[in-house]
Amino acid sequence: MLRLWLRRLALLLVGVPFAYLVAGAVGGAIPVRADRRAPATGVTVYIESNGIHTGIIVPKVAAGIDWRSVARAEHLRNPRYAAYDHLAFGWGDRAFYLGTPTWADVRPATVLAAAIGSDATLVHVDHLPRPAPAADVRAVVLRTEEYRRLSAFIAASLKPGGARHPGYGPYDAFYEGRGHYDALHTCNEWTGAALRHAGVTMGRWTPFPATVMQWL
Repeated sequence: MLRLWLRRLALLLVGVPFAYLVAGAVGGAIPVRADRRAPATGVTVYIESNGIHTGIIVPKVAAGIDWRSVARAEHLRNPRYAAYDHLAFGWGDRAFYLGTPTWADVRPATVLAAAIGSDATLVHVDHLPRPAPAADVRAVVLRTEEYRRLSAFIAASLKPGGARHPGYGPYDAFYEGRGHYDALHTCNEWTGAALRHAGVTMGRWTPFPATVMQWL
């Protein structure tokens, strides 16, 4: 009997991650707004990926949206970085963000806890110059109304009057977020959901970086 239960446990440990990977690949391959045509001119935003996490880079001021009152110079360890003209937004689990300043700090228990889920989320904001498009940084041109929808989605992920935490370096900070993080609602799905909300062609469910970047 013990051997049978061990076999079932082994199948579960292998089968659940495999099913998750397959479901993510399938969900990411089903397009939303597949008929969208990018405008010739508009507001250019960028989607970045480090292979694990994706984020959205926007100009600090564009199309009537001014982020400077949200991400302020005094929130940084070095306020001089606030002179940069773009911000990178990422959303995720609070414990994972604060507990893993480097990838070497990632522990299985931290990953498992994030996958199980938490209502404690943060928005990570980096001040940076306008990036150059590359394999891991894709430019997306948005119409004014699309950019405003994207901005509204990002703003709704920030908790008004929420706590603030120092970032990893002198140029970034964490802001208390809203929303529930778990294996279905990952940082990458947040990016995909933001782009879908804006009206950009994107996969229906994007839990992995590849499921986001393949559409851009």
